[in-house]
Amino acid sequence: MLRIGVDAGGCSGFQYQFELVEAAAPEDMRIERDGATALVDEISLVLLKGSEIDFVDELAGAEFRVRNPNARSSCGCGVSFSI
Repeated sequence: MLRIGVDAGGCSGFQYQFELVEAAAPEDMRIERDGATALVDEISLVLLKGSEIDFVDELAGAEFRVRNPNARSSCGCGVSFSI
């Protein structure tokens, strides 16, 4: 499963964290769609509300991309954001 979180840090204030895990933590909320399972902790859920997360595999590389309607701005690399 993919655990998605938000931590303080990065050049814009908050940064996304992605981790592949075998089991959910007690505080994780489970989100299932199209056969995939994502886990989000309660604190990160507030900052990710309404977000779309996609895995993109392009010639330049593969990555998870987050379209977060709560983010007011983000850094150039797209890893960190501010609210």
